[in-house]
Amino acid sequence: MHNIHDLLEYAILQRASDVILKAGSPPVLRIDGKVVVSNLPPLTPLDCHELAYSILYSAARDMLLASAHPRESVEPLDVDEKMQQLEQHAEIDTVFTIGGMARVRCNLFLQRGSISAALRIIPLQPPTIEEANLPPIFKEFVSQQQGLILITGPTGSGKSTTMAAMIEEINRTRTANIVTIEEPIEYVFEDKRSVILQREVGTDTTSFATALRSVLRQNPDVIAIGEMRDVETMRVALTAAELGHLVIATLHTMSAPATIVRILNSFPPEERVPLRVQLANTLICAVAQRLVLRADGNGRLPAVEILVGSPTVRKLIEDGKTDDLYSAMREGEHYGMNTLNQALEQLYAAQLITYEEALAHAGNVAELKQMLRHR
Repeated sequence: MHNIHDLLEYAILQRASDVILKAGSPPVLRIDGKVVVSNLPPLTPLDCHELAYSILYSAARDMLLASAHPRESVEPLDVDEKMQQLEQHAEIDTVFTIGGMARVRCNLFLQRGSISAALRIIPLQPPTIEEANLPPIFKEFVSQQQGLILITGPTGSGKSTTMAAMIEEINRTRTANIVTIEEPIEYVFEDKRSVILQREVGTDTTSFATALRSVLRQNPDVIAIGEMRDVETMRVALTAAELGHLVIATLHTMSAPATIVRILNSFPPEERVPLRVQLANTLICAVAQRLVLRADGNGRLPAVEILVGSPTVRKLIEDGKTDDLYSAMREGEHYGMNTLNQALEQLYAAQLITYEEALAHAGNVAELKQMLRHR
């Protein structure tokens, strides 16, 4: 199978989210978060070389088709030059589409002297909040005109999909100028009621910090940040939220309270007192999620922990009492809050996940066992 399109069509039929290509092994798929070795023949180094060419040609084709006047406005991708760079130990990131089926993000690299690839399959259309199986309160979060929405969780927990669903909800329901800063761009949006400007780090701007320094001059109503990685990015995000913009950002943390602690601890100690006030005043919510297997084996669902910027939560953040955020979240059902364990308990009670799956993703296993014992 030397054509990447044929291979990816096969992977999509298997409901794979990722494909890994390596010489000496059959193509490997990730299905519902689990690594599955396909029943295809093992790939040779030549197979991997030809698949890499196929990937780069697909990306070059997409670059030309993206422009109405490709000869004037787009510099064609030199496939042979890119292959030479790859063979000289440079890793290559690229994106291309499988017509009518999916968008694919690819990283090409060398492994034991031969070409390997990791591909992420992304749906062509961003999901709605309902399609992403997110709690209805997410619609209330994105209906707000200003403030900070934080989406957290480990790698592969669906943060990008959740952000895309939030942006699409705004796009479908109100007029806004939305600017996204991503590395790389995953979901591609079609303007509906809103205008969406998507900027890719490395292609449209040199870095998150560079893009954020100029974003406030681009007249945004909504700013979506693919990942808050450093103090400067966090500083601009908080300032933008304070100045009247709706800011949606992702971080890699394990829980909603840990997200607040991570932001505060990223700044020098002398800045933390005014920072606590700023964060308390701008926080709409911090959500942390896991993807859990459905009990019927048909895909995965998000289990979502929700910390809302209620008066109690704002006061705790302002006073630096972050150790009490978990209790406030556990007892904040009136504001739409819940812990990860409470989310897992609800999914188990609805018979959507198994007991074993709930425990496998528990924030506190002993606490969740006690909660489920009463079911």
